[in-house]
Order: sequence, then structure tokens, then C-alpha cells
Amino acid sequence: MKVLMLNGSAHQSGNTYQALEVVGEQLKKEGIDYEIVQMGAGPIRDCIGCGQCNAQGCVFKDDQVNEFIAKAKEADGIVFGTPVYYAHPSGRILSFLDRVFFSSGAALAFKPGAALAIARRGGTTASFDVLNKYFGISQMPIAGSTYWNIAHGGAPGEVMLDAEGVETAQNLAKNLAWMIKCFDAGKKAGVSLPDTKKEAWTNFIR
Repeated sequence: MKVLMLNGSAHQSGNTYQALEVVGEQLKKEGIDYEIVQMGAGPIRDCIGCGQCNAQGCVFKDDQVNEFIAKAKEADGIVFGTPVYYAHPSGRILSFLDRVFFSSGAALAFKPGAALAIARRGGTTASFDVLNKYFGISQMPIAGSTYWNIAHGGAPGEVMLDAEGVETAQNLAKNLAWMIKCFDAGKKAGVSLPDTKKEAWTNFIR
């Protein structure tokens, strides 16, 4: 079993990455493997609603979106980590995830997901809320913790000084691992996935 994580920061070893590593190390203790995908600092396209999505994901192939989608399809759980800029997630991760979910959200249904927001000070709960909306619209059960999944740190490494934030990330990993194992046990026991439909489009409501 494996959890795929996305570091929504351009800084590959900053506080967001370190918080994700806390989650990952606890997952390993729970018998779950993990991988962190680094978005890095390269350009990320926005979703333009072109409707040209395909079986591989987005029609544009000049960044990591489709690579992430391929890995996410094989993963048992998903975690998104974001730094907080102007009380909001990084624009990079939102552009990335808009394309992931617009093209391939159905392929991620019923995989447990979790978001983690890292800030120097304010804006964490707003950012946490934004990322959770991707899970909510895609039938992905959300893993919680003993507090909102947030931690604080300014300079790289400071997030590890936030004892409550570190504990929250560890408890998140425990809960996520438990959900993954429960889902696996249900699958082995013959429990079927919900027979949901997406056919009604009430377009007149504004």
C-alpha cells in the first residue's frame, strides 16, 4: 500500500516538504509506503477548460500533471501539501490540481485524501479548506487529525519547532493509514463501491 504526496511549494526542502516528510515517516511506521512528488519551480499551466482531456489526463504534456495522475491512479491514498501565500494556497498547486481533477478526478474516487497547509502565521485554515474541496467533489473520503492539518514555520526548518503541528501531522498519518487498511479489508471482504451516478445537470440554477 502506498500514499502519493504532492509538495505544492517551489522550495524542494522547505517547511512544506518537511511537514510532508513527518507524515511520510509516520506512514512507514504504520506499514504504508509513500512518495513525495516535487512540483519544483518550473512553469505550471492553468486549466483552460478546453475539453481535450484524454485517458492519460491533460492534453498538455509539458509539466508533471500527467505523471502525477498516473501515479495517483496506482496509489491508495493522496496528500497535498501547500505553503500559504496571501492567506491562500500557492497558485502553482491550484493550477496543477485544477488540471488533475478536471481531467482525471473520477479515477481518484474513493481514495482517502488529506491536505496539509504550512504558513508563517495566518491563512492556514482558509488554505486547508480550499484543498479539501478537491476531495469533496471527487468522492474522496477526507482524513482528519486531532487539529486542522496545519503547521507553522517561516524560515526553512522552523516547522519542526511547531510541536503541535508535528503531532497533528503524525496523527493525520495514523488516521490515513487506518482508513487505507479499512478500505483494503472491505475490498477483500467483497464490499462493493457505491453505485453513484453523475447524470443530472441542473444548468438553470445560478
